[in-house]
Amino acid sequence: MNYGVERLIGGTGPLSAVPPKELTYLYDPLCGWCYGAMPALEALRAKARITFVPTGLFAGEAARVMDAGFAAYAWENDRRIAALTGQPFSQLYREQVLRPGTAFDSTAATLALVAVGLEVPEQLLAACKAIQHARYVDGRNTSIRREVATVLDGIGLCSAATRLLADDADVLAAARNEVATGRRLMTAHGARGVPTVVLSTNQGDRLIPSQLLYGDRETLLRQLDLV
Repeated sequence: MNYGVERLIGGTGPLSAVPPKELTYLYDPLCGWCYGAMPALEALRAKARITFVPTGLFAGEAARVMDAGFAAYAWENDRRIAALTGQPFSQLYREQVLRPGTAFDSTAATLALVAVGLEVPEQLLAACKAIQHARYVDGRNTSIRREVATVLDGIGLCSAATRLLADDADVLAAARNEVATGRRLMTAHGARGVPTVVLSTNQGDRLIPSQLLYGDRETLLRQLDLV
């Protein structure tokens, strides 16, 4: 499978006798459910090649300014995710990120991850995890480009951080192409939101039920024939 924006994470390597399974991961870095799915994604990367494709769900025209009503809705949703997955959402996040008047815009984080994909695609999962941790645990507003660049610097991805802050033309173009691809794939597969995982096999593509990302890891791997 190759949609022209391939970012491979994991896999069994070029000398493997059996080609690794290929997964497409449709996501938005500000999606709480995507954060909740991160432990499952880490389990999958040891068994499959994963192509990261952003959807821009909360970017551009879909961005907004936090208000009290949306903050309350987000926190209630986050509590559900925490109960289901064990992923932490700190009080600092609630007070500093869900504060009315702050930006809710995934543009900066999306551009950051696209920059990482262009520079060191094998670090995409680690970068996504770091950006999510900065937001949901450390209470940093990852809607702000400089804040996201600092996260990248902190994990040694300084070149990607520089490109993010510089409005690098190649990063901007790649982000437009990848988001367009992500939205096209969501439509093609009838996906209603993110995270969405598509399994590619010789028999074609198969949408993986999202609830599997929040349950038992062995069940998830069996459903994808990865055990």
